[in-house]
Amino acid sequence: MKLSKGVAAVTAILSAISLPGVAQADVVTENAENIRKLNIMLMVTSLRCRTGRDDFQADYNHFTRAHLTTLNRAGNELTAQLTRRKGARGAKMELDRIGVGMANSYGVGHPWLDCAALKQVTHDLAGNRDAVNLAATADDLLSSRPRGHWAAR
Repeated sequence: MKLSKGVAAVTAILSAISLPGVAQADVVTENAENIRKLNIMLMVTSLRCRTGRDDFQADYNHFTRAHLTTLNRAGNELTAQLTRRKGARGAKMELDRIGVGMANSYGVGHPWLDCAALKQVTHDLAGNRDAVNLAATADDLLSSRPRGHWAAR
């Protein structure tokens, strides 16, 4: 219960973050890979947690609908970035590597969040369509251990 309150508090703090003068589209461009990885992590962990009491597949589906434009833009931007660096074939291989790597990493669970915490974070993200918040949350949740606000828990 204490973790759940902490997750809600951190999500509220992250949703209040704004970067003056930075357009949301610019944030997506700069953070395309992390936004894409966040989506994969949430998808994989929602599948992993689906048989327990903290099943959050409905929250994940709501998250993807709420952020569809941002997720698509991040995917397209990441593909474009990789294509510029590695060519079309190299980009496809790198995207596959990223997806498989994420699935393998999170197939055994998140390194420091349990299903209940992931459910709360996903629910909170679904209710906030701010790309800046999404990018900041992605950066924090993809780290191998709690950082920033999460480290205080």
